[in-house]
Amino acid sequence: MARTLALFDLDNTLLSDDSDYLWGRCLADAGLVDGPAYETENARYYAQYKAGELDIHEFLAFALRPLRELPIERLLALREQFVAQWIAPRVAPGAPALIERHRRAGHLPVIITATNRFVTGPIAGLLGVPVLIATEPEHAGGGFTGRALDPPCFRDGKVACLQRWQRRYGYERAVLHFYTDSHNDLPLLECADVPCVVDADPQLAALAAARGWPHISLRAAAAAC
Repeated sequence: MARTLALFDLDNTLLSDDSDYLWGRCLADAGLVDGPAYETENARYYAQYKAGELDIHEFLAFALRPLRELPIERLLALREQFVAQWIAPRVAPGAPALIERHRRAGHLPVIITATNRFVTGPIAGLLGVPVLIATEPEHAGGGFTGRALDPPCFRDGKVACLQRWQRRYGYERAVLHFYTDSHNDLPLLECADVPCVVDADPQLAALAAARGWPHISLRAAAAAC
């Protein structure tokens, strides 16, 4: 019997907000970055993402710069506060039950996200998801370089990162369920055996209706495709 992966996008899917954008706001609120200027850039990149116009390499140069420039001890302490105060209240109400439903069916839950591992690692832990495939910040000399390893886990890169993980862990023939809110995830949706859109953005909602893909909400009770 083929093994099954239950793949979940994170931002605006399992969460009711975007962790990458919120992390930027948290840095600004903590006074670790130039608040008004950083907030303006953060909002600009988020708007580009929603419009499908984001240059992921340009964004990562912006988003990963604090990991290079700020003391790691301060970042780790802030991240703990961030997960407790900014993320835990934004877990979509139906998300834990949906993850558990797949787990009980014998499927392996996996979060697959463009947001970098430094931000999302403890969020996967909060959600009890054992596998995280994310954009990987580069390390060198005992710290972060401010760059990401290729490929970023975004659009076609999300498919490439998943396939690399499948080859490494022997899941090449696995059945794929995939849940996401974003039209940016169309490449992976088209690879999934069971695509399902979740609280979808307008572009993806229209595409899902045209293709007959299920469309559920996790903002209230859980559902499954």
